[in-house]
Amino acid sequence: MNNRVIVGMSGGVDSSVTAYLLKEQGYEVIGATLIFWDNKNGGSHDAESVCDKLGIPFYTFDVRDKFKKNVIDYFVDSYVKAETPNPCVACNRHMKWATMLEKASELGANYIATGHYAKITHDDKTGRFSLANATSGAKDQTYVLYNLTQEQLGRTILPLGGYDKPQVREIAKRLDLKVADKPESQDICFIPDGDYVNFIKNYANFEPKDGNFVDAFGNVLGHHKGIINYTIGQRKGLGIALGKPAFVSNINADTNEVVLSDNDELYSKEIFAKNVNFVTLSEFDGKINCSAKIRYNQKPSKCTAEFKDGILKCTFEEPQRAATPGQALVLYLDNRVLCGGTIFKKA
Repeated sequence: MNNRVIVGMSGGVDSSVTAYLLKEQGYEVIGATLIFWDNKNGGSHDAESVCDKLGIPFYTFDVRDKFKKNVIDYFVDSYVKAETPNPCVACNRHMKWATMLEKASELGANYIATGHYAKITHDDKTGRFSLANATSGAKDQTYVLYNLTQEQLGRTILPLGGYDKPQVREIAKRLDLKVADKPESQDICFIPDGDYVNFIKNYANFEPKDGNFVDAFGNVLGHHKGIINYTIGQRKGLGIALGKPAFVSNINADTNEVVLSDNDELYSKEIFAKNVNFVTLSEFDGKINCSAKIRYNQKPSKCTAEFKDGILKCTFEEPQRAATPGQALVLYLDNRVLCGGTIFKKA
């Protein structure tokens, strides 16, 4: 088995240092940038500049058609169906990893690598690969990687799992890489201005329909401007005054209604997910005590999980606020990703 590896390079500091570390470890490194959208952020140019400095080959691959189908169309459809999508999860499995492994095979490489902060381990007893938390809890990205397959994990190297961000920037500065102080990307790559509502309108030629704000009993409280404008837990920008704080607690695409409630009604102990991807275990019977996250920027909370008929049910010790259909429910056991799925209801 050769030691050739393709590094997915965004033009940022993490992927740049990843390429350097692998070269130092003796890998035959190839840099590659996937062009998903308009690429106006200069990512390809910065990545090529880093590869030149490191003395490694560099390729660009135009995958805009596949990205449109697997990520953007999914993103738009989810909002129209009153869900809040997680495009990074979909992109990682169906675009970044699938495409990079395809290109790796074409270029005779056994491995791919990215600048994600996570660790991959292998259990000799079960024969399965696992995703383990990064050393830096603040940067851990296992949540958005939960959907990777065993084949994908088995051919992936994640060199930054043992580093934190300041260490990575320091390495880049030592190498005099111009991306050393490049700010992190905070927005969805295909919506750089953050205005997803306007994007959906223009991209899908979609005009949201006005509807009713209602309470939990169906009583009409006012009128909304279309369900794609709202997400679970939202308080600001509702455009309605009820004399007390009001929060979006549910969105019903069938009736075109947005349910408003008090903050207390946003909490739920039982959360259900579908389309489950198992990582550490192939599946599990009965109940298992573990911890779970329902969004990226939170610490895992203790829960009891059970899996039956394709549905993952999590019962939390402490109620979780604003569980949102379309987002990911990711379970952890001993700092490793047990499994994860797409939230579709709560109780």
